[in-house]
Amino acid sequence: MSLRVIKPGLLTSIQDLGRKGFQQHGVIVSGAMDGYSLRIANMLVGNEEGEAALEITLMGPTIKVEKNCLISITGGDLSPTIDSRIAPMWKPIYVKKGSILRFEGCKSGCRAYLSVAGGFTISEVMGSKSTYLRGGIGGYKGRALRADDLLECNESTRNLGEWEVKGSFAFPKWFVNNKEFFPDRKPSIRFIEGSQYEYFTNSSKDSFVEGSFKVSNQSDRMGYRISGPKLELQDNGDLLSEAVTNGSVQVPPDGNPIILLADSQTTGGYPKIAQVITADLPMIAQVKPGESIQFSRVTLKEAERLFLQKELQLKELQVSISLALKKWFVI
Repeated sequence: MSLRVIKPGLLTSIQDLGRKGFQQHGVIVSGAMDGYSLRIANMLVGNEEGEAALEITLMGPTIKVEKNCLISITGGDLSPTIDSRIAPMWKPIYVKKGSILRFEGCKSGCRAYLSVAGGFTISEVMGSKSTYLRGGIGGYKGRALRADDLLECNESTRNLGEWEVKGSFAFPKWFVNNKEFFPDRKPSIRFIEGSQYEYFTNSSKDSFVEGSFKVSNQSDRMGYRISGPKLELQDNGDLLSEAVTNGSVQVPPDGNPIILLADSQTTGGYPKIAQVITADLPMIAQVKPGESIQFSRVTLKEAERLFLQKELQLKELQVSISLALKKWFVI
């Protein structure tokens, strides 16, 4: 089966959970900005959690389905439709050959994830199918999708051929309650102290948790530039470059922080006031330029507890979805 791109949207690329184990060689991790949404999208179609999917940013693509397939759409609500009918999110969708999938506009969030049962037929580069856009490696020809691209898909283990569907698509009544993973409120991003936290003035440390920061239009998969209370060091001495990672919050000389994200470099020389906890990284991925965020400080122990809690939620969800899929696919 295959999907043909009619219009590519603003930025649509193949991403999985990242290219891990090569940062010491200067190779970035990349991968999905919102790992939770990608993992759930794959669960919903019976894939392994880390299978590659389409990451769709703000303005989505128009895609023709060239063979019957099972898909799911999670993450931000970009108003998906199939043959002009609203396509449900957070559940599996059986789509018939010849259907046209569109994303009509961004209602909430910033990034959606489209997974296909069986996954895309994409070769791995250093153990990952993720697209590293600046490096031109991985994914579909190392780049974002363009018009007329043809995405081949692996055969699914699900028996799709016996379905009888009225209209273009079908779906079950059940769905995943995404509010358990993405509360419907203004994001409060939790962090632990960064390597140079104590280098900042007391007023800057207070402002970081008491103030509000707006995400700049100069933001992308590499990092979010945010503006708010100016953050200052006690001493403006030089620092040696050191390792950075997804969620590191650097503060350049202008005092406006940068939250490093999935496509961030492997080292950096700006002082780091904070490290966003892993459990909250998907929330940042769903914040649009122009929106605001706030920060709240937690201990390392609390960050670990929140991470394990979220992983337990995902494991329980996976079991529930697996049972539901078995019932749904009984013909």
